[in-house]
Amino acid sequence: MPSKIFKGDMPELLEHILNHLNNEIDSLYSCALVSQHWCKISIPILWQNPFSVDKSPLFISQYFSSLDENEKLVESEATLHKFYINFVDHEIDPEIFYSLRRNEQFFSRLQDLSLGEISQYNIEGVTALLDILAKYTTTICSLKFEVICYHDKPELLHAFIHVIKSQKQLKQFGLFGGPTTTLETHDIISALKSQKLSLQELTFESCIFAAELETLIDCENLEILRIRCCDYANILVANLNTLEIRCLSIDTSNMVQSLQMSGSLLQQLSFELMDGEVWKELLILETLKSFCPNITYLELRIDGLSTQLLELIGNLQNLQFLTLVVYNIPEADPEIRVMHFAKILPSTLQYLDLGHFWLNTYIETLLNNCNAPLKNLRKS
Repeated sequence: MPSKIFKGDMPELLEHILNHLNNEIDSLYSCALVSQHWCKISIPILWQNPFSVDKSPLFISQYFSSLDENEKLVESEATLHKFYINFVDHEIDPEIFYSLRRNEQFFSRLQDLSLGEISQYNIEGVTALLDILAKYTTTICSLKFEVICYHDKPELLHAFIHVIKSQKQLKQFGLFGGPTTTLETHDIISALKSQKLSLQELTFESCIFAAELETLIDCENLEILRIRCCDYANILVANLNTLEIRCLSIDTSNMVQSLQMSGSLLQQLSFELMDGEVWKELLILETLKSFCPNITYLELRIDGLSTQLLELIGNLQNLQFLTLVVYNIPEADPEIRVMHFAKILPSTLQYLDLGHFWLNTYIETLLNNCNAPLKNLRKS
């Protein structure tokens, strides 16, 4: 019996055994190096999650050596639906590029692509991969570029743009900078205009904007917009369901107009300004109270427990999740303020997060006066 398995006389039994090792990556990696027959069975299982092995991918070369020219990924008609790669940890073997260029079908059904932490040492390989994707892939729905520095690499930026424009139904897009990387967005957002009929979700983190965000008003199906850790945002959008803004400053007039146009459609809001201009916060709160009554999720980092804030919270009769960070402690009658805050909490509220909030000192007063059916109370 063992000899039959090693010779490949019982392929169905061997395949059944190896499938039970689908979570034992190291074991499968070893199996791929046993023989040509074992390699052919192990590799498809490993390639379900091809970058989970931290070792140098010697099994790739072993696998290719076990195939003839007609078998190398082409005859198998393999296709990929989700592809995530972090280029700090992985490099792409030239043999893979060779095979991918010969196999038009492999990326033909790709729907989810995420490229992370591209470094200066693999720009050529990344650009080559993007060129292949732009040529053979038109079905990507979710596209993310993470911690990418392309200021002095125009060929990489052009490759990004080519991938964006070549898609037929791009729905989600994310561009993420990092602690030491701030990304220019003008050319990327211009490219996204080609997807204005399909885009539903946009995320920008550590990016630099000029006035290009105003053009998002043309994305008629955009429902989710997240802008994090950016210096300035000039936002003009309509019909949003979810909005997250964490910026140093914003164009207040356009922000107010966006909230008015979203109106009752807006259900989730996360908001933080860091420029210290309280009047902007108060204007946003007034606008939310007047135009956005259907918010169910609210996260605010704000300066002071103002009357406008209390009125907004009391007015949100569908509110279920509230995260509140207030930076300045009111000098007059803080316990009375807490009592008032507790009494206006909506009867629909289930989750309350008081992270870094001064009223933690008065938590007993809060609980004694709160009529909301809280299921989860968190305080830092």
